[in-house]
Formats: sequence, C-alpha cells, structure tokens
Amino acid sequence: MSQQRGYDNDGAWWQAVRFGFRLLYHEMAFTYDTVSYLVSLGQWRAWQRTALQFLPDPTIGTVLEIAHGTGNLQLDLHAAGYNTVAFDYSAEMGHIARRKTARQGVTPPFVRGMAQQLPFADNSVAAIVTTFPTNFIIQPETLTEAHRILQKDGRLIAVLNGTLTGSGAVTGFIEWLYKITGQRDEGYAITDYFGGYDYTAVEAHIVDCDGSQAQLIVLTK
Repeated sequence: MSQQRGYDNDGAWWQAVRFGFRLLYHEMAFTYDTVSYLVSLGQWRAWQRTALQFLPDPTIGTVLEIAHGTGNLQLDLHAAGYNTVAFDYSAEMGHIARRKTARQGVTPPFVRGMAQQLPFADNSVAAIVTTFPTNFIIQPETLTEAHRILQKDGRLIAVLNGTLTGSGAVTGFIEWLYKITGQRDEGYAITDYFGGYDYTAVEAHIVDCDGSQAQLIVLTK
C-alpha cells in the first residue's frame, strides 16, 4: 500500500519490487503458498480468515472474492456456507485455484479480469472480499466499480496487512522486509485511501491473531 505515498515509485528499487511481485502472481504463482507461509511465520491463513467475521449472513447473497489467488479463501467461504464468485487477473492463479478447489469438491465460478472493470451487474453482490491486494484496491476505478456492483448495505472487506507481534530476530527481520518492500505504511491513516467514493461508512479494524494482528478496511455502501 505504501507505494502510493511517501516512497519513490519510479526508482530502480521499486521497479525491482514490482517485478518480483509480478513474478509471484504470474510465472512463479506455484510458489505463492509457500512464500506466504514463510514470510508470515505461518500466520498468512489466519490473517486471511479474519475477513470472514465481517461478512454478512451467508443467506443474504453472493460474495465476490477479488484476487482469489491460489483459492484458499474460496475453500473457507464454502465451508462457512457462502455462495461465491472467484475473480482474478492472473491466469496462472486461476489454474492453481481451480485445481485446488476441485480437489475439495468446490466449484465456484471463476472469472478472469481487472478489478478496475468488473464484469458484473449493478447491485448484484452482497459483499466483496479481498485479501492482501496489490495497489489496485486504492485506485479510483476499483473503488467506484466495487460500489456499483454492491447491493445496498453491501460491504467491501479488504485484509490489507498482517503484523507479527512477537519478539526475536526472525520476526524483526521479516518486519524489516515488509517495510522495505512497501508493505508498511507509516504516517498515513488507512482510511485516507478510501474516502470520497460514496460509501456510507469507512472503518479500519485491527484483529488479533495468535502472535500477530491483521489490519482490515471495511467499506459499506
């Protein structure tokens, strides 16, 4: 998130960081689960699951997951009784997620596209959830499109960051890596990024996990 404020987005360092993330989401997508586990000391999935507590009742309608990645949250949503649609720009992530969910007998519709141009009807989804999205989540086109397709009182729930709260050299080193790769935004309130798109409420939340915390934003239409 920090790449939008307070950093030089055009320098060689940030070009290298963006290239690394592109590889992770595309050509190297098969390593995503392992990398996520390692850089979070095993907390990644707990951080993802924090989104579930902010979702409406499963009977209220469809939940759209934007940037479904390797499909882990799709399995969680299915287990919780939600009707879902999985959406991602990465074809490689789509292939991985389809295989993973199918092995568990879960077959949500998979749609490929960009969050800035959501191919869904107005007022058609009860909630949108996204976990650890890249900077597309704060782009005006994305926030406007999300507002358009949400039903009245619908929510956009985004897990933005996870923070390790323990002590020790390994935790300190990992937190340092997060900072230098732009995953820690200092000096700005998270809500600063999400105002002005006709949402009736913009709420920042911190959820405690075992040895860590997850940071979320919840926008209500």
